[in-house]
Amino acid sequence: MKYLLPAAVFMLMVSVGLSLSPRQLVENWRRLTPSLWVRLLVATFLVPPVLALALGHLLPLGGAATLGLFLIGVAPGAPLMTRGVAKKGFDMQIAASYQVWGALLTPVLLPLLIAGGGWLYGREIWVPPLKLLAVIAQQQFAPLLVGMALMRLAPAFSTRLQRVLNPAGNLLLMGMIVVVLYKLGPALMKATPWVALAAPLLAAGSLLAVRLLLGQRSATVQTLSICNANRHAGLALLIAGQEIRDQRAVPAIAAYALAAMLVMGLYAKFAPRDAAAPPNQT
Repeated sequence: MKYLLPAAVFMLMVSVGLSLSPRQLVENWRRLTPSLWVRLLVATFLVPPVLALALGHLLPLGGAATLGLFLIGVAPGAPLMTRGVAKKGFDMQIAASYQVWGALLTPVLLPLLIAGGGWLYGREIWVPPLKLLAVIAQQQFAPLLVGMALMRLAPAFSTRLQRVLNPAGNLLLMGMIVVVLYKLGPALMKATPWVALAAPLLAAGSLLAVRLLLGQRSATVQTLSICNANRHAGLALLIAGQEIRDQRAVPAIAAYALAAMLVMGLYAKFAPRDAAAPPNQT
């Protein structure tokens, strides 16, 4: 259990790296103007945690559930999102570029956001940026770089390897998700039923934040929207357990992970697809 989930994540992230080149990464970043980057930063890092706190005030969630939703709100960029968007018909290259951008900013912004949230509730909380960087480097940067290096050095072998990594990693991951949900079953049953409403509202709000702030229904914005709904539940769980030491937040984080899958699935099924084009350059 301890090693199977990291192995699944590593395989899938290497597979993503096999599909991503540094040139494509930079080109995707250049598709957004500075103004759009600022709006995307607000939609990614500020809107979700503020929305989580607002839901905590509007609904009788309790402190533990509000904390769980807040932690998921400050943690963008789940590592496996890039493969998921490709399967749902979105742009995997844009998703991978967004993930790398979010991962670079997370060690800088996440400690500040958590410290600010703690200050609002009279608590002093500081998450060491270097610890976050180590987690992100292990889960995202290292396997991505391995995949990109393999594709550059041995493209034919890498293409064959990708056909093996995708199904193997997905099969292992699905098995681990089933086990985790089974183990979390008792904790989920104890959570306030209001989480069942708050979690999908937070996921939908995160998704809509990108659509509203970037202001255009292009293929790029559609991809960024669905990526923003898939917050980093693993990182939120790590912070709750190791930094804040409050396991009562776990049910809300798990509830969001399930709700996000539902919201993203509905969006992928019913959202109209637009022609691939960069967002408005104004």
